[in-house]
Amino acid sequence: MSPLTSLTLAGLLALTLAACATAPAATPDLTPPPPPPYDAKTQLEYGGAPRPPRY
Repeated sequence: MSPLTSLTLAGLLALTLAACATAPAATPDLTPPPPPPYDAKTQLEYGGAPRPPRY
């Protein structure tokens, strides 16, 4: 086998191993944050805690 062919095959093998060795990226957390609690002033102004939104 010629040196160029063996060098090419060694390079392809190194690239294949490097591609398999990298860890996949972590997926971001897409859950919305919990709603803030309503304080006493808000409950007095609006007559109790407001209803949750309808989607």
